[in-house]
Amino acid sequence: MLTEAALSILAGKDMARGQQKIQSQQKNAKKQAEQKKKQGHDQKAAAKAALIYTCTVCRTQMPDPKTFKQHFESKHPKTPLPPELADVQA
Repeated sequence: MLTEAALSILAGKDMARGQQKIQSQQKNAKKQAEQKKKQGHDQKAAAKAALIYTCTVCRTQMPDPKTFKQHFESKHPKTPLPPELADVQA
């Protein structure tokens, strides 16, 4: 049989493990949050990759031909329209 002192020591170990568990969970949550932040940078790279049309005059990048045509007509009205934008509906 265990004495009362031994039982209190064993009970203390359970509490210490409980505290360790809480600390471990907090540490893991912090680590997960940091990994989520790093994934945000991937979105920037994906957005940059989506800019596939480049203005031949000012080298500005645009995501789609409609935006490209609107840009070209407003920023470069005296320059002739490139042939790839001739049939695009603005």
